[in-house]
Amino acid sequence: MPLSDLAIETLENTPVMGEFVIRGRCSDKPRSDLKRPWKKLCSNASLDGLRIHDLRHTFASHGIEQGLSLHVVGKLLGHKSLETTARYAHLHDRSLRIALGVIGKKIKDQIE
Repeated sequence: MPLSDLAIETLENTPVMGEFVIRGRCSDKPRSDLKRPWKKLCSNASLDGLRIHDLRHTFASHGIEQGLSLHVVGKLLGHKSLETTARYAHLHDRSLRIALGVIGKKIKDQIE
């Protein structure tokens, strides 16, 4: 799985506590379920109701808003179909208004 430079830097600056980034009960195995630690983290941060899966949707939306293609974002998320990625990529109203402005200007320029 590819990692961003920021993710690599974060991992490099995180104290090593074993072979895995998130180890399981046995230090020689990765943790298989993040539900309990995620729930505790969200509770401590007053983010009740936030699911880990919501982070994937946010990632996809930010990628699309930055002009990345559905294909690229989908590859990063491990999706096999563009339809799945399209369901993840929620465009914010601001992005839609900007797109309307670009299209409107193009139409106006062609009319004039």
